[in-house]
Amino acid sequence: MPEMIERRNLSEVVAERIKQFIIDHGLKPGDRLPTEQELADRFGVSRVSAREATKALGFLGIIDAAPRRGLAVGQVDMKRVTNYLGFHLAIGNFPPAQLLDTRIVIETGALPHVLRQMAKDPTLFPRLTELAEKVRCAGNLDERIATDVAFHRGLLDASGVQPLLAFHDLLTIFFDRFRRSLVRGDWETGVRQHQRILDALRAGDLAEASDVLTNHLEYHRKLREA
Repeated sequence: MPEMIERRNLSEVVAERIKQFIIDHGLKPGDRLPTEQELADRFGVSRVSAREATKALGFLGIIDAAPRRGLAVGQVDMKRVTNYLGFHLAIGNFPPAQLLDTRIVIETGALPHVLRQMAKDPTLFPRLTELAEKVRCAGNLDERIATDVAFHRGLLDASGVQPLLAFHDLLTIFFDRFRRSLVRGDWETGVRQHQRILDALRAGDLAEASDVLTNHLEYHRKLREA
């Protein structure tokens, strides 16, 4: 008996059901999926709706479709996913407080991975220190913003956790929305905090690095509320 679903946003609902089917059956990349007609019958929709759903999932690499071979579970294209997630952040009208909270969660969450990568790769600390030094040497506001973005992107990159790269665009958006607080901010303190974060990570002190980074970011909230 087909699984009846809402007509609203039908192809999106079908796509969600297909993803759940993959999870429920423990399927892995390369495993075969039912045909579009079989999916349409299972979910009680037209083959057109099933095809729209498989095409959307195929765009992200979740489904791999090939002539004569049919549908199979694909390998997600993380670069494509992150590009589109970043675009969504760019056009979304998120409140400044939410942007700040998102940065705190993401960047402090990346620190344990940066610490582990730094312990394995002795070149990582000097590379990040070089980015911090560029922030210190920035001569005007535009240069400060550009180098500050580069430093925080460098922290995310250093984590080695690829999905975090989706949030690169969040940094640019954040600095654009918080530009007024950057003009009023204590730049020298921010520069010193960058180096303190790196020094704490090199010393293996995750708690200190996380505290400094949180205070570093919370400073923007204090300036907006002042």
